Amino acid sequence: MFGTDIGIDLGTATVLIFEKGHDVVLREPSVVAVDQDTGEVLAVGYAAKNMVGRTPGSITSVRPLRDGVIANYSMTEAMLQHFMRKVTRGWKRFFRNRVMICVPSGATDVERRAVLEAALEVGAREAYLIEEPMAAAIGADLNVEEARGKMVVDIGGGTTDIAVISLGGVVTSKSLRLGGDKFDEAIMRYLRRQYNLAIGEQTAENLKIIIGTCTPLEEDKSMVIKGRDLVQGLPRQVEVTSSAVNMAIGEMIQTLVDGVKDVLEQTPPELSSDIIDRGIVLTGGGALLRGLTDLIAQQTGINCFTADNPMESVARGTGRALAEIDRLRGTGRSNILVNIKKNSSRRRY
Repeated sequence: MFGTDIGIDLGTATVLIFEKGHDVVLREPSVVAVDQDTGEVLAVGYAAKNMVGRTPGSITSVRPLRDGVIANYSMTEAMLQHFMRKVTRGWKRFFRNRVMICVPSGATDVERRAVLEAALEVGAREAYLIEEPMAAAIGADLNVEEARGKMVVDIGGGTTDIAVISLGGVVTSKSLRLGGDKFDEAIMRYLRRQYNLAIGEQTAENLKIIIGTCTPLEEDKSMVIKGRDLVQGLPRQVEVTSSAVNMAIGEMIQTLVDGVKDVLEQTPPELSSDIIDRGIVLTGGGALLRGLTDLIAQQTGINCFTADNPMESVARGTGRALAEIDRLRGTGRSNILVNIKKNSSRRRY
């Protein structure tokens, strides 16, 4: 039985899988729960995320991806195997799929090779890589092959990829090692410093999603959170405002905006005029942060908007690019892809 085309957004916070003919068929957290005594994988995805901060000493929740690349190879392989079994309905030995996985534009050759090897280990017949901003642009329905400049900012859990694209290639780009996870860590640090309150990752993420903002609001929002008092060591709850969250993540948000400005400064004049006409497109979960489009537009003078369903843009882009790979080869436009490896005796990187 022949396999199918599968696109994987292997994100630091979330894994999304696109299956040809079925759109995005899986979206689960990039978390694995492991028994430290035996090394046995106990849970993957949502089940493992629900254990974060709530497990006994013998069980640990591992995030096998850091900054958009593989940090723990064996756990990444176990996680991918679990997700691929769910997608292929458990018929792994009958399916030999073509798989395309996205990587940050700043990933090293070693990091790219690790992703390819992981894809082949879980049963891929052929494995391909595509850079995240290119996949995001394709998934956001931008025509990446025309001779006009488009600017994409993909804000993921571990990295932010900023790129200007024209004629099916990346003209100039920048990859920042910051994203949703770093915003959560900044919120946790701020509450420790200002309120002497220790909170968990999930509480920080909820704060960011519910009341987080990049610009001051006319009416401040607030949220009551619970944690552990660092002075008394007892449980305590405090009320946190959106202004406080803005203070916590403000420096990182400014670093992101400065990265956008840096890429614009390196962009050729003709493409710059195209970007002024068409605006800057935001994708990824971080694109949903309140006020971010307004802040970027204010500091760059260029209209900025969020793609439709930004969290799924990269996954959709990987699947669509893989579906068009034969046509791209035939037209000599395979520069959309980076690093191709086939499961054969002669392996090329």
